[in-house]
Amino acid sequence: MPYYVDIIHPNEYAEVTALWEASVRATHKFLTEADIQYFKPLIYNKYLQAINLFAARNEDNKIVGFLGVKDRKIEMLFVHPSSMSRGIGKKLMMYAIEKLKAIKVDVNEDNPKAVGFYQHLGFKTVGRSRLDSSGKPYPILHMEL
Repeated sequence: MPYYVDIIHPNEYAEVTALWEASVRATHKFLTEADIQYFKPLIYNKYLQAINLFAARNEDNKIVGFLGVKDRKIEMLFVHPSSMSRGIGKKLMMYAIEKLKAIKVDVNEDNPKAVGFYQHLGFKTVGRSRLDSSGKPYPILHMEL
């Protein structure tokens, strides 16, 4: 199935937030339900507005994954669980690297599949934070190309 990348508009934030939640529930097993409920309104009301957003869409124009970039840093990368392992994350990452010149990404240390994905694409760990950006006890690896 062919996928293409284009921008996300504010009227799609609810769809993107739902995709974020589905992806997080499938991949971020270390988060509690309280954490997900804490982050969800922040995603919708604050974080999506602060970055440049791009969607991977299928032939029906449905968003199957998305990417957020700001200042050459990948701030978000999420793929819907039903679309994982189909090259969508890689397609979004190549768009970020080639078109947006992204060279940095932060990733939860407790998400080894994501860490391995970024390493496979050439990112190296250059630092580590004991807490995430919200001050929660989820270590973050700072990676660069």
